[in-house]
Amino acid sequence: MKALPVEPSNAALAIGSRIRSVRQAQRLTIDQVAELSGLTKGFLSRVERDLTSPSVASLVTLCQVLSLEVGELFSQPDTHVVRLTEAPRISLGGEGIVEQLVTARSERRLQVIRAVIEPHGEGEKELYSVDCEVEVLHVISGKFVLIFANESFELDAGDTVTFPGREPHSWINPTDEPAVVTWTLVPAASR
Repeated sequence: MKALPVEPSNAALAIGSRIRSVRQAQRLTIDQVAELSGLTKGFLSRVERDLTSPSVASLVTLCQVLSLEVGELFSQPDTHVVRLTEAPRISLGGEGIVEQLVTARSERRLQVIRAVIEPHGEGEKELYSVDCEVEVLHVISGKFVLIFANESFELDAGDTVTFPGREPHSWINPTDEPAVVTWTLVPAASR
């Protein structure tokens, strides 16, 4: 078989920000990592800023100190783009509302639902809850009223409310103008 010739890329691999992120997540200073690895503080600083490339031996040592697999530095992040025009429509109930799931269907850590509520659109008459730990409601445009058993919140564009996901609630758009909101559910609601 004939091997495919692959031309090497001259593009530098930017791994410094990942190394810095892991170090900071572990609450380690550059001084501490330098002491544990035997590498100099200046060298580590240049590596984190992608001003120099470490040798394989230095990289392995650094990864051992940070309890990081070398391969993790070179893997691509799991990224999903959901175009609003392609976001699936869903229905959590209510009248005068169009809801779209704007996070990937496979995402389990959280869900973001974008909703456009017609003038005087409203949620269910009986309070309902969603099976998640935390709900975050953000009003993008218009006015929106979030209703709980013992209180309600009148919200304007830019306002955000965070509350327990299993807290019974409902909602209404009390105006003659449409409202646009996002609901963020953490973790993603059970199906």
